[in-house]
Amino acid sequence: MSPTRPKPWRLHPHLYQINTWAWLEELGAAAGRPFTLADVPDAEWDHLAGLGFDFVYLLGVWKRSIAGRRHFRTDAANFRHFDRAFPGWTLEAVVGSPFSITEYAPDPRIGDWAALDAVRAKLNARGMRLILDFVPNHLGPDHPWIDSHPEYFVGGSQADYQRNPASFILVEPAGRSPYFVARGRDPYFAPWTDTAQVNYFEPAARAAMLEVLRSVARHCDGVRCDMAMLVLNDVFARTWGRLLSGPPPADEFWPAAIAALPQDFLWMAEVYWDMEGTLQDLGFDFTYDKRLYDRLRAGNAHELRAHLSADIAYQSKLARFLENHDEHRAAEAYGRARLPGLAALIATLPGLRFFHQGQFEGRSVHLPMPLNAARAESADLALRAVYERVLHATDDALFHAGTWSLVHAAPDSDRSHEQLLAWSWRLDDGYALVVVNMSAAAAQGRLPVGAQLPAGARFHFVDALDDRYYERERGDLEANGLFVRLDGHAAHLFRVAAAA
Repeated sequence: MSPTRPKPWRLHPHLYQINTWAWLEELGAAAGRPFTLADVPDAEWDHLAGLGFDFVYLLGVWKRSIAGRRHFRTDAANFRHFDRAFPGWTLEAVVGSPFSITEYAPDPRIGDWAALDAVRAKLNARGMRLILDFVPNHLGPDHPWIDSHPEYFVGGSQADYQRNPASFILVEPAGRSPYFVARGRDPYFAPWTDTAQVNYFEPAARAAMLEVLRSVARHCDGVRCDMAMLVLNDVFARTWGRLLSGPPPADEFWPAAIAALPQDFLWMAEVYWDMEGTLQDLGFDFTYDKRLYDRLRAGNAHELRAHLSADIAYQSKLARFLENHDEHRAAEAYGRARLPGLAALIATLPGLRFFHQGQFEGRSVHLPMPLNAARAESADLALRAVYERVLHATDDALFHAGTWSLVHAAPDSDRSHEQLLAWSWRLDDGYALVVVNMSAAAAQGRLPVGAQLPAGARFHFVDALDDRYYERERGDLEANGLFVRLDGHAAHLFRVAAAA
């Protein structure tokens, strides 16, 4: 089970992810001069603090592989993705993947250590914490260790290379015999051609990656660990077994890594394959909830209700999102009509609420990671206002220190209640009720909330999404439940208080 560690952040926190390179390009273009982290106006951090964010995740600050960048600039398989995202792109716009790292030091285009540390200090002064990337599984194919420490990587023979040339890198060091290094991979997909696979069955490689983490931790308050399940012993053995020698490690990498860093350091895992609980048990504070994302896209209320019926301790460690840098933009994935209701949903579930740069403005173009920009889009000001309303409403102790409960709708006059998802938050005399219609058609039902309400004979229900006000009697609520009727994909975010 996961160790007990103090949490210096509030429960159910909010995180904002920024694609750092592209963001600096945007800021610089607006100002008419190049921007690094040192040039970011304090107003940017003030704005995020004012929206109630607990964490800012700066994606892609580390030095990117030049060899990886060359691959993306020259492999025609990438060009159609670039054309779609950024018509008229040039080679200068292809800057390489932030997950093909040649050194865990700030990329000169992003800034330097002093600038990064200054950003962290500014965030901390505003009550926010800085999250950075840690990519455990692989490094860039031109990382210095390729030449100095080939034993840190999974290797292969000439025969292995001849069987599958796309899976290996040929290394030709001066004065030494050439050798092959495996490219990093997820076992269910082709290798990542801009990476070299670290060997987690090699103790020296593990120790070296742990030193990288120690170095990173001196400059941030937490890490988002890319594809964290790939370095688990059993996963690693299944993926690379034929190329490994010697016995597997006696222990997993992650508990040792977590124990080696300060207790107030945050650990978030990108994880799939129903291994969220495994990584939580190994000590991660939060794990991706890709299942929720997939089920939200499908829109099946029954499956979503079952998903949200999981143990609250488990759910409280899930990172919930409508989009991130890997997924389709929410506006494209769900359609504009669904977004206001989904904004209320994602901001009021237990766990870490994960938001992505451009999500509030309704951007629809997914930015390929090797590009530094996408085509310009007009901001959806109405959607941004919805998100700001939701974030201000949920920047309240009720939605962080309160108790969350799933509420099961009962029928009124038809079966449309089955499309309603509902839950409550309660803290002392504070009470909130969230209801979301998952269907495109109107839905109605009755919510059995009478027994949950604080003391009082009459109650005000004020919807934070539109400021509409309703008054209900306790007796009616206890006898019949709260009647709710919502248009397709609409939502209520009620704050409930006893009437004077």
